[in-house]
Formats: sequence, C-alpha cells, structure tokens
Amino acid sequence: MSSIWFCCPSFLSQSIISCPAKFAFSVSSAATIDHQQHSYLANLAKPSINLRPFLAPRGLRLSERLLVQCSYLYSPNLQNETRLVYSFFRQIGLQDKEIKFILEQNPSLNSTTFDSIRARVFLLQSAGIKGVELYRLIMKCPDVLTAAEIDSFFHFVLNSLQGKIEPLQLKRLLATTEPRFLVGFDRKVKLLLDHGVPQEKLVHILNNVNLTKALCFKSIEEIDRSSTFLCRYGGINLIVRRPMILNFDLETQLIPRIEFLKELSGGDEEATRTLLCKLPAILSYSVDHTKGHVELLRSFAGLTDPQIFKIFLVFPNVISASKERKLLPRIGFLKQCGLSSDDIFKFLTKAPLFLGLSYEENLVHKLVVLVKIGYEYRTRDLAVALGAVTRTSCENLQKVIGLFFSYGFSSADILAMSKKHPQILQYTYTSLLEKMEYLIEGMGREVGELLAFPAFLGYKLDDRIKPRYEAKKNVIGEGMSLNKLLTVSADRFSAEKEKSHP
Repeated sequence: MSSIWFCCPSFLSQSIISCPAKFAFSVSSAATIDHQQHSYLANLAKPSINLRPFLAPRGLRLSERLLVQCSYLYSPNLQNETRLVYSFFRQIGLQDKEIKFILEQNPSLNSTTFDSIRARVFLLQSAGIKGVELYRLIMKCPDVLTAAEIDSFFHFVLNSLQGKIEPLQLKRLLATTEPRFLVGFDRKVKLLLDHGVPQEKLVHILNNVNLTKALCFKSIEEIDRSSTFLCRYGGINLIVRRPMILNFDLETQLIPRIEFLKELSGGDEEATRTLLCKLPAILSYSVDHTKGHVELLRSFAGLTDPQIFKIFLVFPNVISASKERKLLPRIGFLKQCGLSSDDIFKFLTKAPLFLGLSYEENLVHKLVVLVKIGYEYRTRDLAVALGAVTRTSCENLQKVIGLFFSYGFSSADILAMSKKHPQILQYTYTSLLEKMEYLIEGMGREVGELLAFPAFLGYKLDDRIKPRYEAKKNVIGEGMSLNKLLTVSADRFSAEKEKSHP
C-alpha cells in the first residue's frame, strides 16, 4: 500500500476524496488491506496528477494531517468539486437545500477548493468543534470555512495554548466575531502574560471571558492601559479571580466604577483596593446600581458614607442584595425594633449576613425559635439575638436549644442567658456539648452556674478553659469564680500564676 502512496499520489488523493471511509480503513489497517479494496481504489485512480505545495494546519491528528496533506496533491475539476462539497456537507449533517442556500449566499465558497474546505473542517474538529456544534457554526457563519484569518488563529490556539480553550468558547467566538477581528489575538494574549498573568492561569482566564469583548474588539493599547490601571487596585489578582473584568471598557466602565467606590471611601485608594480584592465581582455592577444601594442606606437607614463603605468592606455582597426584597424590609425591621442609625450600623457590621440570607428558607425559621423561647417581637433584644443567629444554621440553632433543654434549662433560662451573651445561640452544638460536659465532669461544677456566666461557653476548651483550671485548681480550689478564671488577661493570669508558685 505504501508503494502506491508514494508512486501515485493522485491515486491516494482521489481515493481520499471519493471514499474517505475506505481511506480511514487503509490508514488504520494498511497491512491487512485485501485485494478487493486494492481493485476498488485502483479503479478510481486518474492518470494525470497536479503536484503543488501543501502545508497541513498544525494541531491535527496524524491521520488528519496525512489526509489534508495528500488532498493538496490533486485538483479535480469544478463539477467534481461541487459534487464532493455536497457529499462532504451531507456527512456533517446539512441538507441539500441548506447546502444550496449556503453556496448561493456565500460566493467565496464557490471559488474555494474542496481540499481547502475539508482542511478547514478538520481544523475546526481538531479544536473540538464537532457534531451539532459544527453544523450550527457552519450554518450561521459559513465564512469560517474560507476566511484566511482562521488558520493563524487556530495555529496559536492548538499549539501555543495546547488546544485547551473549550470548544464551546471557540464556537461562541467564531459565531459572534468577524474573522478580521481575530488578527493579533496571539499578541493580545501574550500581553496578558507580560502584565503578570501566571502561565498556568492563562487558559482559565480565556475560558471565562467573552473573548470578543475582552480581546478581539480591543486594541493592544486598550488592553495595556486597562491592565496598567488595574495594577493600582489588585491588578492581576483581580483578573485571575474575576476574568470577566477584562470584558469591561476602561473609560466607560472600569474607571467610573472604581472612582465611585474610591469617593465613597473618602479617597482612600488602599481601602478601595482592599474592597476590590475581597470581591472583584463588585466591578460587575454599574455605577447607577451601586449608587442606588448607597442612596437607600443614606436616606432610609441614615448611614454616613464612611459607615456605608465600612459595611461594604465587611460584607461586599450587600451590593448584590435586592433593594426591594431585602434591604428595605430588613432595615425597616431593625427600625421597628427601635434601633437608631448608629445601632443599625453596628448591627450590620456585626451581622452583615442579615442582609443576604433568605427570609423564607432561613430567617423566618430562626425568628420562630427565638419567639418560642420568649423573645418579644419587634424588640431590641430580638434584633440582637437575630443578628447572632445569622452566623449559624437553623439545624444547629435547634440542636443548641435542645441541648440546653436536655441539661434542665427552661425557656426562661435560655432567654436570660442569651440576653446576657447572645453568642451562645450561634456556637456549634458539639462545641457546647464538650464544654458543658467538662464543666460538670471535669471541673465538678453545677450547670446552673452558666446562668450567671454564660460567656463561659465562648472560651476555647483546650486553649483557655482546661489550662487555666488545671493551673488554679490546687491554689483556689473548686469554688473559684468562672468569671475571674477566664476573663483575666493572659499577662495578668501568668503573673498571678508565678506569685502562687514562687
């Protein structure tokens, strides 16, 4: 078989064109090709050949490169070309009427050789655009089969980027971008590397941006200016964590959005940088959107700009909370509970999740539990308790209440303890269980002592409670004050310990 390939290239070329399936069989099992296949292929051979230079697109599999290279060795006549184009397009899934429409609407296809069309299709397939997606792409943008810019673009994608760009990402790009905008794509990508994008993060970025907006429609100068500007506010870190930032226009989007946040911070560029690094996605929101949230917090909650910015720093996702469904009713609830503007500020900096949690799936269940243990609705105490339990799940809250009941506490006891130390409602069930067991079994104390000092449950068992108790039990005895034992500073405790052990 190999002697036929080298001695009669037109034989191979015409065989490939006329019967690609048999050629595929020949490539995979040339050693076992039978006499009948030799006869069939020989009957298709043409006596005349037309040798001309060829170069298969890089990135193709070996069998496809052989096929493309060999197809350049022969040029059939125009009638045969049309027949082959129809046959080839049918294999892709196009109907005759669709093929006819494409050829009529795109004259460049009629002047393009079948060899070139087929080579381009193989190129698209090698990048992962196959099946239905290939069919849809050709139907929508048949110029992908003829545009000269496609070859150099895919050469870069398949070789320099190792073919790691997702097929659907490439398909979206080709379907929405004129081929002329693909020129310079490689230089723009390399510019990102020059600005510090780690090589291992490059493909991640390219797979998570709108390639048309981020690169193709922008000049190298625009990309350079955007990257340089962002360097003051987190730069490459922002881009790696939120690649779609590259989609935004520098003059009309990035600069106005960042400047508004900077103005809100009082001109503090470092604080603005901190905010952006905490939530790069905040740059996805327009100035008008952010202004709307700021104005609501100013007018309805009575907060100052520094207070609003501090809330943004603590909980940047406040920007994504719906004004109508979350901000207005929840701030309204706090005002009904008697909280002043300063109280609301303190509440939101300590319990910012109050603005983000679902009411139906989270907050309402916690409110029911709090009311059941004795909290009165629309009171300051209820607001404080609700703020504390935003940091725990509904399931954990119920288990914590059940644990207190199992140790003999009443609802009134739990209410009294949580008013003194609201955090006991947010501690994990397992942590509370360990501390209560140690209080009773390890220290020999009564669980009722928690009524006077519920903050005991907030100290770390292994780091503070056990070491201090072991250090003091032989000096003070079992009747030592839990409050004094745990609230004394580390320095003072060490000094007292040294005095008792000269």
